Amino acid sequence: MEQNPAAPRVVVGVDGSSSSFEALRWAVRYAALIGGSVEAVTAWEVPYGWFAPSMDTDLDVESARDRQAQELREVLGDERAASVRAHLARGNPTDVLIEAAEGAEALVVGSKGHSGFTRALLGSVSQQVSHHAPCPVVIVRSKTS
Repeated sequence: MEQNPAAPRVVVGVDGSSSSFEALRWAVRYAALIGGSVEAVTAWEVPYGWFAPSMDTDLDVESARDRQAQELREVLGDERAASVRAHLARGNPTDVLIEAAEGAEALVVGSKGHSGFTRALLGSVSQQVSHHAPCPVVIVRSKTS
């Protein structure tokens, strides 16, 4: 599917949580209403500090892209997933989403993601982007919240 560079962009943060899947569905519906495109952004960050578990810091990027594409298909179906541009980025999720949202019509995030302990220490991604995003932010609650 060819993207129209002049069409409004809707950026959505997807982290594998049910809340982010609801945000993805909302972003796709909204983009259809405004004649825009959707960019699904998944960010990862290697934990640091005294509380970080010992882990391999190398992410298998190809495997992560495959998983991201699979999640998009499972949530949206094959046809709608094919219309979504997927991005995978290493970095703080808040920073990655704010940068991706530059020039976007809206940034859409779920109200709860996969970051329990980190969220308690640093604040949630949805809270942070709502304060710092360069465009309107939509925070979507999960049906199971």
